[in-house]
Amino acid sequence: MKGLLITIDGPSGSGKSTVSRRLAERLDYTYVDTGALYRAVALFALSEGCAPDDDSRLAEICKHLVLRFENSSKGPILYANGDDITERIRTPEISMAASAVSARSVVREYLLNVQREMGKGGRAVFEGRDMGTVVFPEADIKFYLDADLETRALRRYKELAPDHAATSLDEVGEAMKKRDGDDSSRALAPLKPAHDAIIIDSTLLGIDQVVETMLGHVRVHTK
Repeated sequence: MKGLLITIDGPSGSGKSTVSRRLAERLDYTYVDTGALYRAVALFALSEGCAPDDDSRLAEICKHLVLRFENSSKGPILYANGDDITERIRTPEISMAASAVSARSVVREYLLNVQREMGKGGRAVFEGRDMGTVVFPEADIKFYLDADLETRALRRYKELAPDHAATSLDEVGEAMKKRDGDDSSRALAPLKPAHDAIIIDSTLLGIDQVVETMLGHVRVHTK
């Protein structure tokens, strides 16, 4: 198969992280979790007491932030200025902060360059919210993975439960509903399928079924 640049967009809990990782493994491609990049900016903004709409301080944070992924047997590790922050960015607080900072043009411009540099040469699966619409509008294949809110909230709750026992399913659902609204209604790069995206509803599908569906599209594209 010729090397392709593949994007997978969609809301939280649709399964896109697991699907993207597995698709990349099956194709022997690089997997890039772009949401983690926004979470990294959010982590540093929170740690420095920076308001999510303080563009001058966000610009300064981005200016001194060096991000890189490194593959490991446990999956991709995200380093920020040399420190492993992979686990620190997976909290509900960081999720909400990431949604807020992602609406700022100064953050998006910084990460746009980071992502496009990572995508040079293809043979990569980029997961995010605006990969097919903004970052890589000329991507070879664009997927949009979705599922109903109840299903997505339950999936995310199960992921969080071991480390965040005090968080209830209702709280996860409400936070997810708010983030869906924020991400879809923002003026800058709103969450939506690209006009030529292949839309897959994962509500009633298992991970393997979704991956096989995507692989089918990849095979057709490379014939």
